Amino acid sequence: MKRPPPPSRRPWPAPNGRRILLTGVTGQDGSYLAERLLAEGCEVWGMVRRSSSFNTQRIDHLYQDPHETDVRLRLVNGDLGDGSSVNRILKRVRPHEVYNLGAQSHVKTSFDIPEYTADITGLGAVRVLEALRDLGLDDTRFYQASSSELYGGIGRSPQNERTPFHPRSPYAAAKAYAFHITRNYREAWGMFATNGILFNHESPRRGETFVTRKITRAAARIARGMQKTLYLGNLEARRDWGYAPDYVDAMVRILRAKKADDYVVATGETHSVREFCAAAFARVGLPLEWSGKGLKERGVDARGRVLVQIDERYFRPSEVELLLGDASRARRELGWKPTVTFRQLVEIMVDADVEAIGGTAPPAAPAPRRRAR
Repeated sequence: MKRPPPPSRRPWPAPNGRRILLTGVTGQDGSYLAERLLAEGCEVWGMVRRSSSFNTQRIDHLYQDPHETDVRLRLVNGDLGDGSSVNRILKRVRPHEVYNLGAQSHVKTSFDIPEYTADITGLGAVRVLEALRDLGLDDTRFYQASSSELYGGIGRSPQNERTPFHPRSPYAAAKAYAFHITRNYREAWGMFATNGILFNHESPRRGETFVTRKITRAAARIARGMQKTLYLGNLEARRDWGYAPDYVDAMVRILRAKKADDYVVATGETHSVREFCAAAFARVGLPLEWSGKGLKERGVDARGRVLVQIDERYFRPSEVELLLGDASRARRELGWKPTVTFRQLVEIMVDADVEAIGGTAPPAAPAPRRRAR
């Protein structure tokens, strides 16, 4: 079967002449990406979903009244689950670049609402891609936010662009569909459609229900006497954690590369939830000792107070024990590399949470110890 010819290309403007559409603009990554693109002089359109309450606090500092002159951040109502709204927005904006960051992004929640997760996280991508093609915007560059959860229980480490996928949650399965449909539109229609397989990336803007932010916020609150205990699930789970602004830089590099392709973005280091927790509490002067095993494991401070306990409600129906990325191709071809270490990441997040409740982070405490079992 003969492959269709590549679409004709619009003249490609400099960054300060580009119109860019972001889905998921109110999330952690979307807010950092909007900052980055606005600093370049781009005109940024953010698609926001109307919910029971507006959730724009991450971008409130970027917002401009639409009545002002030279407004470069515009928010438009839309939903990845509503193809007509996606089509309408793309027809209005006619963007040079689209970053599809919108998703139902909670892995554990995806087990409770699998159909909704599939609709938004999976089918949302094809709605955008098909609308671009239907409107004749084949030359618009498209970035799909993929996830290391794609690898799931593959049992092979580190994971790179050639590692097979083994999704272990409805979220990961939906992301797998979005990944493959993006690649399909690139291969079938010649569209500049890319995937960034991003491993875990965190920041002070991470949602409070995600484990890293849950830990750093609890450490800050416990240090101030505002909370007694932190309850966690699987302490053994190991992740490759990076800093969100670094990963946003990778997104831009992927989308602006000479050739559309798929890239792994990761630090190449893996740490357990236990290690993250220990580093966070050490940062606020509460080094932990660990005792017990399984559901009875506890983190205890020097005064004998139990600060961390296990609650089986936070375990997933199917766990992903280890994720470790190999981003050597992104380093080699895109010139990308992480700039923030694991310990620096934890300190950035803890210090931000301490400041948010009106405190000052103490100097780093001695390294935590693990008590013999």
